Amino acid sequence: MSRGSGAGYDRHITIFSPEGRLFQVEYAFKAVKAAGNTSIAVRGKDSVAVVTQKKVPDKLIDPSSVTHLFKITKYIGMLATGARADARSLVQKARQVAAEFRHTYGYEIPVDYLASRLADQAQVYTQHAYMRPLAVVPILAGIDEEQGPQLYKVDPAGYYVGYKGTSAGAKDQEADNFLEKRFKNDPQFSFEETVQTAIAALQNVLSEDFKATEIEVGVVRESEGRLFRILSTDEVEDHLTAISERD
Repeated sequence: MSRGSGAGYDRHITIFSPEGRLFQVEYAFKAVKAAGNTSIAVRGKDSVAVVTQKKVPDKLIDPSSVTHLFKITKYIGMLATGARADARSLVQKARQVAAEFRHTYGYEIPVDYLASRLADQAQVYTQHAYMRPLAVVPILAGIDEEQGPQLYKVDPAGYYVGYKGTSAGAKDQEADNFLEKRFKNDPQFSFEETVQTAIAALQNVLSEDFKATEIEVGVVRESEGRLFRILSTDEVEDHLTAISERD
C-alpha cells in the first residue's frame, strides 16, 4: 500500500477504499468523458429534444451508420454517451425490457420504469467481481400519457432521476451551468425553443458553430403522436439558421 491510502483498492469493483469509494465505478464515469462526446437534453412543455455530436472517425466510414441515438420503442428514444460497444449492449437490453413489458401488460412501457430497470442493471454490475460497469450514460426521452414529457438519465453507478435539462460526457458541468441559467425562471419551452436551447447549449459549451451534419438531434413531440424520431439534416439546418439569426 505504498501508493497512498487508495492503493490497490481499484483492483476489484466490490472493494471499498477507506474513504468509501469504489474506484472502478469512478473509472466508468471517466471512461464516458474520455469518449470525447458531449450530449445535451432539454424538456419543453410538450416536447423533449436530445442533441449530441456526430463524429465520424474515418473518411471511409459511411456517416449514416454512425449514431448515438437509438429508438427503444416507437415512443421512447435513447441518447447513449460513452463507449459505443457498451451503448449497443445497453440498447439491446432496453429494447428487450420494453418488449417484455408490452407483451405482459398490453401497453407501452413508461419512461421512468424503463429508466429504473436500466439503473437496476447498472447497479448489479457494481456488486460482482466478474462484471464491470458499462461505460455509457443513457438519456431516455419520451412523453407519458399522464405525466407529459419525460427526460431521465441513468449513470454507471445505477442512479437515475428525471430532469428538466441535463447533459452527459465531456464538459457536462459547463453544459449544466448553461442550462441552469436558461431554466432559472422555469420557462415553458415550445418545440422550437426546446430544440434550439439544446443545440445552443452544445454550441456554447464547445465554442463551435456546427454544420448540420456534425450533430444529431432526436425529438419526441405531443403533436406528432408522441413518436420519437431523428431530425433530418435539412431540419437541423433550419434550427441552426434560426439560432444564428437570433444571436
